[in-house]
Amino acid sequence: MSKDVQVTKEGFDKLKAELEDLQGRVRLEVADAIREAKSHGDLRENAAYHEAKLNQTRLESRISELEKAIRSAKIVERVESGEGGIQLGSVVELIDLEFGDTVTVTLVGSFEADPAMDKVSIGSPLGEALMGRNEGETIEVKAPAGVSSYTIKSLKV
Repeated sequence: MSKDVQVTKEGFDKLKAELEDLQGRVRLEVADAIREAKSHGDLRENAAYHEAKLNQTRLESRISELEKAIRSAKIVERVESGEGGIQLGSVVELIDLEFGDTVTVTLVGSFEADPAMDKVSIGSPLGEALMGRNEGETIEVKAPAGVSSYTIKSLKV
């Protein structure tokens, strides 16, 4: 049996919206690109056609991936009382003990993770180290780049 994909309600809604967009608007655009490229003649030496077909393959792969994720999605609701410490959906402010920098991250499911937007997967080394912890605790994160230490400055559940 497939493993559940843990997501927040917001993340689930984004997955569904992306799937709808890909199945509708984007699929039509790719089909139009293939149709246009076919009209240029000989398909054996038609780079535009081959590129459009490659884009179609990528699109169908992403659609399949999203459909599978949505089928196995488990929406995890945050416990508003704060009991149980940091959890999926928590916004956590950390102090990097080596550099003194303050970092704010939101814990999300692996499908929602986006480090550029400070959305950290609960399956990542940092996410795993934070789960269940509370304000004021110090954690060590073992990652491929080495060990980093953080103090949990604040958290919002």
